[in-house]
Amino acid sequence: MYHPAYWIVFSATTALLFIPGVPVRSGDATFPKAMDNVTVRQGESATLRCTIDDRVTRVAWLNRSTILYAGNDKWSIDPRVIILVNTPTQYSIMIQNVDVYDEGPYTCSVQTDNHPKTSRVHLIVQVPPQIMNISSDITVNEGSSVTLLCLAIGRPEPTVTWRHLSVKGQGFVSEDEYLEISDIKRDQSGEYECSALNDVAAPDVRKVKITVNYPPYISKAKNTGVSVGQKGILSCEASAVPMAEFQWFKEDTRLATGLDGVRIENKGRISTLTFFNVSEKDYGNYTCVATNKLGNTNASITLYEPGAVIDGVNSASRALACLWLSGTFFAHFFIKF
Repeated sequence: MYHPAYWIVFSATTALLFIPGVPVRSGDATFPKAMDNVTVRQGESATLRCTIDDRVTRVAWLNRSTILYAGNDKWSIDPRVIILVNTPTQYSIMIQNVDVYDEGPYTCSVQTDNHPKTSRVHLIVQVPPQIMNISSDITVNEGSSVTLLCLAIGRPEPTVTWRHLSVKGQGFVSEDEYLEISDIKRDQSGEYECSALNDVAAPDVRKVKITVNYPPYISKAKNTGVSVGQKGILSCEASAVPMAEFQWFKEDTRLATGLDGVRIENKGRISTLTFFNVSEKDYGNYTCVATNKLGNTNASITLYEPGAVIDGVNSASRALACLWLSGTFFAHFFIKF
């Protein structure tokens, strides 16, 4: 323990810390000499070193005006602050598990030949990026406007970027906390990745899924030629979100599984109409109708006998039939839901 007279001198030294011209900055030829600054990550330990010489009779470390250590005597009540070295040439302390509130100036104060001198070091605390708030997954109709938010913290302040993770590969979207998409298209659905980066640690990455609803459109429907007595299959493929529901018609009659040896099977985007034993009466034009809550579409498919000339119904009457089916089943869908 130091002599009581020391505390009088030390108190005077502490007061002199804030008088212009008294502190000795790092890099000066005189002692003490501390590092210019110390940079550590949040959660790591920071070592503050002060180089001294044999002229020094008293030493102390301060955080602003608060005494941390005086010689080997600990003044700080913070258990994270410990003394590392106290020799004639070096006086060092360590701050464990550093947090952002530890950032700031620290002063090495010494007494040499009854003259107080100081040297200062600045502690810089870096914080890895962390995404604190991000939009939830969202479902919208095609043509809507969408705004996604991604808020991140860190020291230095992280850079936030958005990328669209589509089947065509990652596509850069924006470098901002907000991602705005106006008049969204169906091919803009999928996962969007928010990345927060500040070079302190690996980027923090999170994802948001956008589902874009759109009405059905039939992407594949092909006429089929089958001989009498053989098995025949008509196929209709439709893209839609939500998934389309299918119905089959011949003229104005709706077909159902089990009717006259016919089976209708719907699997995802594809609906098939199977004839197990094709007869003459099965030949003709069939209409596939695909419907979801946003609309409906249809396609005419012909089952014909190989070698026959496919003429079918008059194009004008076919168009009228399609219009009638569209209106009827679009109304039916909304009554159902």
